Amino acid sequence: MKNKLYFAILGIGVAAIAVVILLYSQQSKNGNLDAFARCLADKSVAMYGADWCLRCQNEKKAFGDSFRFVPYVECPDDPQKCLAAGINGYPTWIFPDGDKLEGEQGLEKLSLLSGCALPNNKK
Repeated sequence: MKNKLYFAILGIGVAAIAVVILLYSQQSKNGNLDAFARCLADKSVAMYGADWCLRCQNEKKAFGDSFRFVPYVECPDDPQKCLAAGINGYPTWIFPDGDKLEGEQGLEKLSLLSGCALPNNKK
């Protein structure tokens, strides 16, 4: 009887630890770049792209859920805006001074060029 109780308590403890780890990793994955993405938005750094573009998908994945804060223009949905901005390829990042970066840039390069800090675990 004692062994059954011991294993039941041990099982509950292991399950509780697994849930805590899962919740922590999900929170870390989904929200750790919010400040970085908001900083890009505050500085009017915008990404122009298309959903079918693999490099665009890579850039979005790098931000995780925090990408929702990044100013983004879906060019197939708003072609006039993209033509007016002089978009020649996807993704294109446009900075407030008019500088354009075409192609996949990565978080570190965006951080360096924008002055927006990445969290310590992303450097």
